[in-house]
Amino acid sequence: MSSTNKKIPSPIVSLLPVAFLVGMLFATIRTFGSDALSGGSQVSLLTTTALCIFIGMAFYRIPWKDYELAITNNIAGIATATIILLIIGALSGTWMISGVVPTLIYYGMQIIHPDFFLASTCIICALVSVMTGSSWTTIATIGIALLGIGKAQGFEEGWIAGAIISGAYFGDKISPLSDTTVLASSVTETPLFTHIRYMMITTVPSLVITLIIFTVMGLTHETNDTQQIAEFAAALNAKFNITPWLLIVPVVTGILIARRVPSIITLFLSTMLAGIFALIFQPELLREIAGDGDIFKGVMMTCYGSTSLPTDNDMLTELVATRGMAGMMNTVWLILCAMCFGGAMTASGMLGSITSVFVRFMKSTVSVVASTVCSGLFLNLATADQYISIILTGNMFSNVYEKKGYESRLLSRTTEDAVTVTSPLIPWNTCGMTQATILSVPTLTYLPYCFFNLISPLMSIFIAAIGYKIIKKPMNNPA
Repeated sequence: MSSTNKKIPSPIVSLLPVAFLVGMLFATIRTFGSDALSGGSQVSLLTTTALCIFIGMAFYRIPWKDYELAITNNIAGIATATIILLIIGALSGTWMISGVVPTLIYYGMQIIHPDFFLASTCIICALVSVMTGSSWTTIATIGIALLGIGKAQGFEEGWIAGAIISGAYFGDKISPLSDTTVLASSVTETPLFTHIRYMMITTVPSLVITLIIFTVMGLTHETNDTQQIAEFAAALNAKFNITPWLLIVPVVTGILIARRVPSIITLFLSTMLAGIFALIFQPELLREIAGDGDIFKGVMMTCYGSTSLPTDNDMLTELVATRGMAGMMNTVWLILCAMCFGGAMTASGMLGSITSVFVRFMKSTVSVVASTVCSGLFLNLATADQYISIILTGNMFSNVYEKKGYESRLLSRTTEDAVTVTSPLIPWNTCGMTQATILSVPTLTYLPYCFFNLISPLMSIFIAAIGYKIIKKPMNNPA
C-alpha cells in the first residue's frame, strides 16, 4: 500500500488543524451567533480539512487516495444516521401537527407535578431510551412533548433540555438495543451483558446524583401559577383537537420498539401513522398550512417543510412551529463536513499521533482510565462523531490494557463513559448538532445542565481511583 511506510506527523504538528478549527469555529460563532450552522461552521470544517490535507501531502507525502478513502468511509458510516435524521424531521412535524405532541403535553401538564418535573423528565426519558436503545428517537418524540410541558410550567429551556438529554443518554449508554453499547462491547471484545453490568458501577451513581440535583432544583423553582398553565392548556385545546385517540400513535411506536423493529422502519411507520391521524383529527390545521384547502398538500408540507400556526399564546406558537425534513438539512450538511475533517485527521495519522501522547502517562490505574477518558473526549472533539471515537478509542487502547493486565470490560466501560455521553455536549459533534436541532435549544445553552453527561467521565475516574471492582490480571512472564 502507498501509505505503508509513510512518516507520521508529530503531536505538535497534529494539533495545528485542531487549534485552527477551534479558532475558526470561535470566530464563526462570534460573528454569526445562532446562524453559525447555516453555513459558517461548515466552511470552517472544510477549510480545516483542506489545511490538514495540505500538511499531510506537502510535508509527509501522504497520497490523496488515502484521504479520499478515509473520507468516503466516514461518510458511508453515517449514511444510516443521516436517513434517521431526515425521518426524525418528518416525524417531529407530523407528531406536532397531528396533535400527538400537543395531546401528550395537555395530559402531561395535569399529571406531572411541577416540583418534580425535572426529575420526572429525566426518569421518563431514561426509561424510554432503555426500551428504544436510541437517545435520538427518545428526544425527538417524548423529549419534545416534555419540553413543551416544562415551558408551560415556567422552567428555562436549558434546564428542561438538560434533564431530557441526561435521561436519554442514560438509556443510550446501557440499553442492549443501543448501537453505541453494542459497538463499544464489540470493539473491545467484551460480552455485551458483561459490559452493561460493569457500566452500572459508574452509571447508576451518576444518575442518582443527577436526579438529586434535578429534584432540589424542582423544589426550589418558582413555577408558573395554575392560571397561566390553565391558559396554556386552553390555548392547546383551542388550536388542536385534543383526544385520547391520538395516544394510539406513541403506543404503536412503543410496540414496534418492543418488538425490536429497526429504527428507520419504526420512525417511518410512526411518521406515516401520525400523518394519517392528522388527516382524521386535524384537517382544518392542514388546510391552514396548505393555504389552499388541500389537506394532502398540508400533510406533505408538514413532512418536508416549515410550518407555523398562530395561537393565542406566544410560547405555544413558538413550540408548535415545525421545520420538517428541510429543517434538518443544515445539520446533515454539517455532519458531512465533520466527517471530511475526521477522515483527513485519520488518514494523515494525526489522530494516532495525538492520542499516542496519552499512552505515555498510563502508569497507575487512575492514569490509565484518565488517559482513556481524555483521549475519548479529544476524539469526540476532533472527529465530531461518537461512532468513530468509540472505534478509535477501543482500537488504540486495547493492546495497552491487555499488556498492563486490565480486563477488556474496563476499557469498554471507560470508552462509553468518555465518548457516548459527552457527544451531545459538543456543538459540532453529530449528536450535539442533532439534539440542538431537534429541541431548538443551542448546545451551549443546555450543556451546563446535562449533569449525567458531565458527571459520568468524572465518575469513571473516581471509581478507578478507589479501585472498586477493577481486577488486574496477573502478567504473563515473558518467554
